[in-house]
Amino acid sequence: QVQLVESGGGLVQAGGSLRLSCAAFGRAFSRYAMGWFRQAPGSEREIVAGIGGSGSSTYYRDSVKGRFTISRDNAKNTVFLQMNSLKSEDTAVYYCAARSGWLLAVSDYDYWGQGTQVTVSS
Repeated sequence: QVQLVESGGGLVQAGGSLRLSCAAFGRAFSRYAMGWFRQAPGSEREIVAGIGGSGSSTYYRDSVKGRFTISRDNAKNTVFLQMNSLKSEDTAVYYCAARSGWLLAVSDYDYWGQGTQVTVSS
């Protein structure tokens, strides 16, 4: 089992950057695929980016490709989401998630953080 705690959200102007962090508390962090999801008001939760256990495989939804970068530091049990060139449509609550098994995944995550608000003003 793993507990996840996100940080780094906030208010930023369009075109700006934010870096989200997710600290994982539990054993064998590298055995979990990790993902960042987001949910805007009135919308369903959607995956933003995912990363496999070793960090060598990644996934991005089309709307964030070239702007967002997911990475992980297995020695520090932390996964990051660097968000550049932010747009108003990126405004949402961002959630960190973990899935048992080290293979990259875009769904069926087992553990979730509490979420962190990202607001992009235009």
